Amino acid sequence: MERIEKIKAMLKESPGDNFLQHALALEYIKLGRDAEARQLFEEILNRDPGYTGSYYHLAKLLERNGFTDEARKIYEKGMQEALKAGDQHTYNELKSALEELSF
Repeated sequence: MERIEKIKAMLKESPGDNFLQHALALEYIKLGRDAEARQLFEEILNRDPGYTGSYYHLAKLLERNGFTDEARKIYEKGMQEALKAGDQHTYNELKSALEELSF
């Protein structure tokens, strides 16, 4: 919980910081607080669709919670954004996860 409090304190200073919100979402996942993590990932991606690191984690969260169709859409959107950004590594990671989900 101490890490969460530290991140929240930093977010008060920089409320729109994608990195901090992403970090907080990952901490929430560790605690099984998926709804809060999902909200943060969605806020990040609505504000900044080019923040490609959040697509994978949001889609995995959706998969775990039985939202397969939504997860598939998130992987696909993330792949598009990764291609736009020239981020082949993230594209391949998302593509692999999508293929795994499809089989």
